[in-house]
Amino acid sequence: MTTIAVQPQIKSQFNPLRLVRHSLELTKRSLIKTYRTPEALIDVTVQPALFLLIFVYIFGGAVAGGTHQYLQFLMPGILAQTIAMGAISIGVNLNSDLEKGIFDRFRSLPIARSAPLIGAVLGDVVRYVIVTISTFSFAYLMGFRIDASPLHAIAGCLLAVLFGLCLSWAMVFVGMLVRTSGAVQGIGFLVMMPLTFASNVFVGTMTLPGWMQGFVKVNPLTHLVESMRGLFLGTPVGNHVWWTLAWCAGFVVVFMPLALAAYRKKV
Repeated sequence: MTTIAVQPQIKSQFNPLRLVRHSLELTKRSLIKTYRTPEALIDVTVQPALFLLIFVYIFGGAVAGGTHQYLQFLMPGILAQTIAMGAISIGVNLNSDLEKGIFDRFRSLPIARSAPLIGAVLGDVVRYVIVTISTFSFAYLMGFRIDASPLHAIAGCLLAVLFGLCLSWAMVFVGMLVRTSGAVQGIGFLVMMPLTFASNVFVGTMTLPGWMQGFVKVNPLTHLVESMRGLFLGTPVGNHVWWTLAWCAGFVVVFMPLALAAYRKKV
């Protein structure tokens, strides 16, 4: 009688080091993709320059009484707005990858299931660094000057990049949820436009209608902008940095599990 040897099944266990290694490899893929399609960076390089030019030289005199004063006030807001709008791209790109079947290949590989999403988010850090450098550079040419210490300015930039990375998880969730990349972009703008304009990006909170001020004061972009203004210009920061960090943690805690769950249903 012939006996058949049955090999025991090996259960896959969660390995943090394996997840980190796979995520970093897929981060490299995202960086290579960005390097090969530099035109995809137009929204984080040209867009903030256009907004600075339009709002400073058209509305600066009416809002702040002078272009230089308004530039000092506006620059942190434009940086925050561009970072918020730039988060839409990751949802669009991931949804396009789903449509092309790239994630079917990832599923066939012996990698952690969440690694493609984590790698894509980590790879997006380049976009936020680029938008920070480009916005600062163009604003400096226009006359913007930092009135705080270099360490405070660097802290403000790092806070902006961190906010963008955490906010990205919300758009990753949208990208995993809807069926087309066009729908991701539409939903993204539908959400980000009220957040950016119903905030203190362009004008001070107290100049807005009373019924709007309640929303503006709890708007995450308001806290980010006030944090950056304080860190860049040496004005009082208050508790805005802590509120910004709390919003960052909230984005990750809420939207990262939702995005991963939606991704598992998709693939």
